[in-house]
Amino acid sequence: MEQRGRRLTDAFVAALGLREHLREGTDFCTALTDLTLQIETLEDGYPEWHPASYPFVGMLKLFLYLEITGDSYRSLTRHPELTDVFGLKRIPDESVLSRTWRNRFDDGVRGYITASAHLLVKEIHNEDLSVPEVRPLEEVKQPSEEDADSAEDATEFSDEEIYRTTRLAREHGFGPFDSGRAQNATYEDTRFFELQTFIGMVNCGTPQGAVRFKFRRGTEYGPHGDTHLRAVKQFNPEDLLEGFQQATERLLSVIQSESSFRRPVTVAIDITTIRYFGNVEGMPMVSGTKDGKGRAFKFATLSIVGWNIPLILAVEPVRESSSWDENPPNRIHRVVRRLVRRAQEHVPIEMVLCDREFDSMQVSQTLLNLDVNYLIPKRIHSTERENIETMDEDGQEVAVESATVHVDHGSHAMQFLYVPSTKGEGTAVFATNLSVGSKEAETFCRRYSRRWQIENGYKSIKNDFLAKTSSKDYRVRLFYFVFAVLLHNIWRLTDFLLKAGVGGEMDYAPVLTAGECVELVCSALIPPD
Repeated sequence: MEQRGRRLTDAFVAALGLREHLREGTDFCTALTDLTLQIETLEDGYPEWHPASYPFVGMLKLFLYLEITGDSYRSLTRHPELTDVFGLKRIPDESVLSRTWRNRFDDGVRGYITASAHLLVKEIHNEDLSVPEVRPLEEVKQPSEEDADSAEDATEFSDEEIYRTTRLAREHGFGPFDSGRAQNATYEDTRFFELQTFIGMVNCGTPQGAVRFKFRRGTEYGPHGDTHLRAVKQFNPEDLLEGFQQATERLLSVIQSESSFRRPVTVAIDITTIRYFGNVEGMPMVSGTKDGKGRAFKFATLSIVGWNIPLILAVEPVRESSSWDENPPNRIHRVVRRLVRRAQEHVPIEMVLCDREFDSMQVSQTLLNLDVNYLIPKRIHSTERENIETMDEDGQEVAVESATVHVDHGSHAMQFLYVPSTKGEGTAVFATNLSVGSKEAETFCRRYSRRWQIENGYKSIKNDFLAKTSSKDYRVRLFYFVFAVLLHNIWRLTDFLLKAGVGGEMDYAPVLTAGECVELVCSALIPPD
């Protein structure tokens, strides 16, 4: 007990030392570079004769950085310039990072890193220090009297438990997809799923991934890259989305017994972009980006948010009109309708959070017709500016304005909530179909902050699960994105099953990183060298 107390004290001293540097205006990386760690209470799990080429203190700083920023293993490997921050000659690859956390670091070291990083994150947010790299406060546990005692008692899972759980999640996720290829085809669909998982894990293109996959599994086991792409094109977009719908149902069937899923959930709808740099001629599914300069494929998703399992329940391609095609103008409320209807087949929905891109009367009425509540930030036009000016003159921070939506497919009463912006000075305006008084308006609008989870979900999908491709064929693009979303859901289901197996808390923060899960999914498919 005394050793634990000393270790936690050293962890807190490190966090407070970093905080002091940040208070003085030192940038985060410089502060971490200059930090001196007290490691007398920590043990290096690798003996002196171990061939590990990475110094213990350098790896401690690296994992402090990861825990403070929330970055994934893969995203870290893309920043070789950080080597000096950690005192390393090079950034370790994902497999080294995973082994270090599981094998080199014991409970004491992991508890030290977690306690120190989480304290610093809380201090940075509490003092409103300008540290762009730090992760959101919601991603770390809220302070409690038990945190210090439990920091080092976090349950560790054996490789056998993780492999078994990951295989279970994989089986629930891959089964519903069917390419419709002939039964006497050389390769079963599962072979292509294995290859897709592999190229997503190693973050390479299809040709290189297929070659490396054959090297791991044998020349006769895996398909050629061109064969893989031809098979992918066999998946009709509608059938692919239906397969995702069935896979989601299977995943949810594993966790429906959890009480939180018997209650209506809060969901968030958003649109993410996958940049495209090729010729746009004859590419109707390529859209322009917000800055007007880029080109991208766009996908809308609906995700569960809040203190729950953040699964993505529905995916919908977004087809916009552009100067290079003859697409009709985008009817965003139809996208919303399809997403919500699919999600309602799985879970009861209480509240839908959308970003400002969905601010339209058609979207609002569509959501009401679907019997769900909504909270959507409103674009600021002349009317809203005048109301805000009046509020400023009257010294008001909060105001509620009643309005009515009238569109072709219905009408309803709604409210505009004027509340202090959480992003700095000024006033934010939200639209909702609920009756909210001025006293509770600000608290009610804080529910919108739950949408940060969907951004983290997109980050994991793109950095940890999405395989590279330069294909112009939209069937390939859609398959790659949907499969990446599926892997994201498998990660979250695996995390849930691990927690459930030991009676852990069903909170948002995962016990298994996305990078670890992809590695384990692939390991369950591919035997080691």
